[in-house]
Amino acid sequence: MIRKEFSRRNFLTTASASAAAVAATGKIPVYGKINKNVATLAVLGGQPVRTKDWSPWPIWNRDDEDQIISVLRSGNWFRGRGTLVSEFEKKYAELMGTRHCLATASGTTALLVALHVLGVDAGDEVLVAPYTFIATYNVVFITKALPIFVDTDQETFTMNPDKIEERINERTKAILPVHILGLPADMDRINAIAKKHNLLVIEDACQAWLAEYRNKKCGTLGDLGCFSFQNSKNLPAGEGGAIVGNDGEIMDRCHSFHNCGRPFGSVKSTSKYPVRGSNRRMQQFQAVILMSQMKRIKKDADTRLENALYLTSKIKDIPGIIPYKLANGATRSAYHLYPFRYKKEYFNNIPREKFLSALKAEGIPCSGGYGPQNKDGLVEDALNSRGYKRLYSRERLMRYREENRYPDNDQLCREAVWFSQSMLLGNKKDMDDIANAILKVYENRDKLV
Repeated sequence: MIRKEFSRRNFLTTASASAAAVAATGKIPVYGKINKNVATLAVLGGQPVRTKDWSPWPIWNRDDEDQIISVLRSGNWFRGRGTLVSEFEKKYAELMGTRHCLATASGTTALLVALHVLGVDAGDEVLVAPYTFIATYNVVFITKALPIFVDTDQETFTMNPDKIEERINERTKAILPVHILGLPADMDRINAIAKKHNLLVIEDACQAWLAEYRNKKCGTLGDLGCFSFQNSKNLPAGEGGAIVGNDGEIMDRCHSFHNCGRPFGSVKSTSKYPVRGSNRRMQQFQAVILMSQMKRIKKDADTRLENALYLTSKIKDIPGIIPYKLANGATRSAYHLYPFRYKKEYFNNIPREKFLSALKAEGIPCSGGYGPQNKDGLVEDALNSRGYKRLYSRERLMRYREENRYPDNDQLCREAVWFSQSMLLGNKKDMDDIANAILKVYENRDKLV
């Protein structure tokens, strides 16, 4: 829920008033008081809009240090000799609204376990989003399957459902949609296509804690959902991950596989190691840190949501600035990152790199985000490997290279701008600083050429 002081009605009223101002005057409204003394861009020697530091991340609650020390002194650091990882799994399943949760060593290992247990194997093909962190397609390569990229919807930053079916063939085994930056993918259409073609759906929700699609948590809408708790994440533990699901038998197999193949639940055997497996376990320390961080996750999520909506209302009418759009059916983003597209033609064709440098000089940390990762060297490295040449015909690999063109994703990679989630933990004045800095760059665009 959005806090009362920034209701949906207030947001719509603010946004409508802003749009009306633009229509009436033909000018961009000024959203904060920019001191005339700072009219010169900081990158050109002027005074920056902001000199105040942003919120640090991660934030630790010192009241929980006694439990860390207790684990240290107990010697029960391994989950097999303690109960804290299981306690975290129960709490995280409740938070996500699923029956089961399995904690893992990282989000990457969560994806690897999910792929293996659901039967993705050497020679299969998996549909993935190209606008994502490298782990999403790296795990497919590690499984010796072929990641088939589906072009990106530039408005939502997620997999474009209109482009999925043209990428399906007899080897396609699964769809791996990514709720990238915390923005939910269009799961209704993805699930409908998967059902039509008898495909698995594994959600990469590694950046989407508490994001919602039709008021259900992202990560709970496919066959399995995977999360990350790496240091930068909204729920951090340095490293860590989780798989959530509702099928007890599948989750038992995940547990067994991640614990060196040991029997667990419905996975039975007369021997000690009945299935193939590896060590993908979470440590006790990680579980303590995560349970501490969970005390703040809902409050932080509401703060990010409130500030993100407010920021959008402030920048959406600046020419050349196009904030993200939620996919059809998406009801809430996690805002691991706040993205918008920068259209340089509205800024006298100033390259994005100059725009980013100017924003940073104004005291606004920002990033250009992902590059076109379907063109990364690791893709060719895999295709040229001895294993892939055995698994796939020369004709298939040649066709893969020929089809490895995604113009919408390429354009998004050229235009995207990100703000980190910790910047959204401030207040409205902090959001005004961001909006004022963008507006200042726009108003001084002639001086950056």
